[in-house]
Amino acid sequence: MSLFEDTYFTIDEPSEGLFRDKGSKFIAYAYPFKSESALKDIIADLKAQHPKARHHCWAYRLTPDRSVYRVNDDGEPSGTAGRPILNALLSKNVTNILVVVVRYFGGTLLGVPGLINAYKTATQEALEAAVIVEKTVNDVYRISFDYLQMNDVMRLVKDENLVILNQQFDNLCVMEVEVRKLQVNQVVGKLEKLEQVHYTYVTTL
Repeated sequence: MSLFEDTYFTIDEPSEGLFRDKGSKFIAYAYPFKSESALKDIIADLKAQHPKARHHCWAYRLTPDRSVYRVNDDGEPSGTAGRPILNALLSKNVTNILVVVVRYFGGTLLGVPGLINAYKTATQEALEAAVIVEKTVNDVYRISFDYLQMNDVMRLVKDENLVILNQQFDNLCVMEVEVRKLQVNQVVGKLEKLEQVHYTYVTTL
């Protein structure tokens, strides 16, 4: 991701798509997805919903720079399921998303080209049904300051339109804020000028 590319596309709500071919049914489920730890529960849930389905194939992309991805063919011939799902995500340029395609076998083999087309098309249908949203890449900073500096800090938060994630005000006040990547240098520059105010980088969202 270049310095000036601080947005990415994703979905906020799950969506579904359906494709049929020669009696086989391919149901695609798209999910907003931020952590691999959620994968096991989602797959288990779909297997409980579709106990008679033959395959549960999936692909996901993670992180705003779209660098993390995985695919799984779940017993289909190698490269005929997970990769076509991923390719559909690539062509839509979306990330932080998981698509699982549940297949019911209809009794007729589709062959490699037929499978690739089916998994790709089912995924495309789910993405067409989804609302794709643009999000900014934000860094989280923790700001700690003396109570007397409250007005200065709050003015900065207001001027820069920062989102406050959490805050606790005591003699020593602590606040966590989201700063859009493009604003980081500007915001940090202003924080540097405030006396008795300390900040640390926490994470990137």
